[in-house]
Amino acid sequence: MLHFENDYNEGVHPALLQALVETNHINLSGYGTDSYTQSAADKIRKACACPQAQVQFVTGGTQANQLVINSLLTSYEGVLAAETGHIATHEAGAIEFSGHKVLPLPHKEGKISAQDVKKHLEDFYADGNHEHMVFPGMVYISHPTEYGTLYTKAELESLSNICDAYQIPLFMDGARLGYALGAEENELTLPIISKLCHVFYIGGTKMGALAGEAIVFTKQNMPKHFTAIVKQHGALVAKGRLFGVQFDRFFADNLYTEIGRSAIFLAKQLRALLKEKGYRFYLESPTNQQFLIMENRKLEKLGQSVVYSFWEKYDENHTVIRLATSWSTTQEDIDSLAEEL
Repeated sequence: MLHFENDYNEGVHPALLQALVETNHINLSGYGTDSYTQSAADKIRKACACPQAQVQFVTGGTQANQLVINSLLTSYEGVLAAETGHIATHEAGAIEFSGHKVLPLPHKEGKISAQDVKKHLEDFYADGNHEHMVFPGMVYISHPTEYGTLYTKAELESLSNICDAYQIPLFMDGARLGYALGAEENELTLPIISKLCHVFYIGGTKMGALAGEAIVFTKQNMPKHFTAIVKQHGALVAKGRLFGVQFDRFFADNLYTEIGRSAIFLAKQLRALLKEKGYRFYLESPTNQQFLIMENRKLEKLGQSVVYSFWEKYDENHTVIRLATSWSTTQEDIDSLAEEL
């Protein structure tokens, strides 16, 4: 079987595994106080051109999202997000479980607009009953989006400006940030993101880490005693070195960016191959996720040789599926898929 269903099916990138093996027998302090974790944080600050950035490593994306949102919002606030956003669709109500409502906004190919955010905020405060309602206390986006699309620099600037005007944080989910940074169409760099977002995270799990995400607070706005908050959520890992060692390696020799570029290189081949074979695309994605509209009767045949992800129902006779390249996809995988198709 050829596996294109996601970007986290295999274990760990060889370079990260080697780093873990080489440091395995070194005695290091726990809970992220070790030298590798500190070095990783320093490298991230340098890559972001944000010397004041505060960095916290956690296990996974849902954990990062819930921690950031729950710690930055007050009890009566919710978070604005695309109705297709990860926190609104695929996190099992993790944000609502923490006591904060996800406030859905319309989207275009996974992206929300500053105009819609502004309208929501204006309408909320114009409502005479707003004191009885859930306050919009944060804006959440992801880059790339759930549909593999990218925000432009102008779009991010507009979102940042409206958030600054209303004094609410702009939070970017970067679970697949490396694949965005590797795309030719991408306009956002880590320094730009650090300047325009109040907090974001650099995804590791989907980029080849065994586990791990790096939360980056960019405005000296990490909540007071954040380590204690992380522990209250059951998210403080005793062997924090596992994240530190991997991210220290990610940000050495430009590995993080190179992993993204490699996956995008193969995704472009995948896209060209599918177009050549006459497959119908749901939308144009410049990143590692490709979305196809398939006739239901053809899915069973495709599934005999290719593992894909169900995405959503398109109509009674068609389904949207996702094929994704990743850090572990090889040229042989693409060539084999071409033969199968």
